[in-house]
This record gives sequence, structure tokens and C-alpha cells, in this order.
Amino acid sequence: MITGKTWKFPDDINTDLILPAPFMYLPKEQQARHVFEANRPGWVDLVKRGDVIVGGRNFGTGSSRPAPLALNALGVGCLIADSINPLFFRNCVSFGLPALECAGISAAFEEGDVAEIALEKATVRNLRTGETLDGVPIPEALLKLMMGGGIFPLLESEGLIGPGSDSKSA
Repeated sequence: MITGKTWKFPDDINTDLILPAPFMYLPKEQQARHVFEANRPGWVDLVKRGDVIVGGRNFGTGSSRPAPLALNALGVGCLIADSINPLFFRNCVSFGLPALECAGISAAFEEGDVAEIALEKATVRNLRTGETLDGVPIPEALLKLMMGGGIFPLLESEGLIGPGSDSKSA
């Protein structure tokens, strides 16, 4: 179960807004300092480890840059959105950022509400209103990879890469 304060973002948030191009080759901890810098300056100083992003439709549209890595480094606990760009969702899985598509989620939450997310059941509950929504179930293999920290910990556990191979940007 993931529980956290919500931060709302509108439809069509692209990867340029999440992780601006000039910062994408920095180490992930430095990338995290620039998340949403263009559209929500100072947000990184407000968000707390475990907080939840609530997005509208087509969250993560745009390039294949590893923006979920920066969100994960910032400590975002989960992304829930009306819809998530498929490439961005795959990057969430690869970099271990819990993410769930859930139609109607942006209308069900106000910024600051607390969300309770059960990824294995694909449900989200607004603790203020008590409303529960059903999301799109995540295939077991993808859920295991996502919740296990992503592809790097898996490859490390199988001896295919050395420890800490994801310490810089991806």
C-alpha cells in the first residue's frame, strides 16, 4: 500500500516539463533538483518523500528521456494519472517508479488530498472523500519489476551488471 499527499498536474505533461533537456545528463540526484522547474518553480522544495503525483490525460508524453528516474530520485511515491503515455509508463517500470493509470483520478482529487494506492489491486482511494477508483491492472511481471526498483536491481541481482550501475543518469 502506498499512501501520500497529492500534487495535481494537468493533461499532456510532457517529459520536457518533467525533466528539462539541459539537466538530463546530470547524475540522478542533480536531475531531481530540476523536476518541473519550467512549470512549477520551487516545487521540488515542497514535495516530500512518498508524495503522490496526480496527473490528467497523457502524462509523460514526448521524448523517451528517463524522467521517471528523476521523479524517483526526488522521492515521489507514486504517479497516478487518467492516462499515462505508454513509453513513459514503460520507463516508470524500468526505473522503479510506481505508476497507475486510473480514469477519473484527476477529477476525484484536490491537491493536498491523501491518496491510498494498492497497485496489486489497481485501486486508489481518496482518504478525504472515501471515494475509491479502479485503475488499469498492471501485469504481474511488470508490477514485480516496478516494485523491485526497476531493471537495474534485477540485472544486478542476476549478476549481469555490477553494484550501483544506475548511480548516474540512465
